[in-house]
Amino acid sequence: MSDDYLIRNCAPTLAGIKTANLFTCPLESREELFQAIRRTNRRLKDKGLRVLPLRVSRDKALIYLYRPEKLARDLSDGMAACLLRQQGYVPGSCQKTLVQLIRKLRCQEGFPHEIGLFLGYPPEDVQGFITLGPGCCKCSGCWKVYGDEEAARKKFAQYKKCTQIYCRLWAEGDDIERLTVAG
Repeated sequence: MSDDYLIRNCAPTLAGIKTANLFTCPLESREELFQAIRRTNRRLKDKGLRVLPLRVSRDKALIYLYRPEKLARDLSDGMAACLLRQQGYVPGSCQKTLVQLIRKLRCQEGFPHEIGLFLGYPPEDVQGFITLGPGCCKCSGCWKVYGDEEAARKKFAQYKKCTQIYCRLWAEGDDIERLTVAG
């Protein structure tokens, strides 16, 4: 897992405008992956970020970069908490809820629909996806939208612009510590 992967896949989270990002990276060595995660966590912890491997297979890893404070706020939203209970989560701390998600991910092939709550997606859109399915959304971009389409389109554009700017700055030589906004 390189800094390049983080920049290309997680710029909005690094910039502090998104709760979390999720991406898959190739895996050559489990030990190298875990060393890279420990190194990245040491470098970004003072900025309020954390990296976790959610699922590791023989040749790839599913990596989660998140802002714990933002995640706690997102998951404490009434609608989000209700959705999590409906999906079998036992109420508790943000960390305990995240552990429950990791267990689900490691026990099943796909993604549980509530994963959107862990990525900062609006709870009404996660609810819409769970209850109505993917074909009934108003629009889609980073996620499927069932609620406020205008606000979602603005977020999609903001995330895209942020990623373009971060990739350009990275290519010009800025390092990840400089590009990461303290939260």
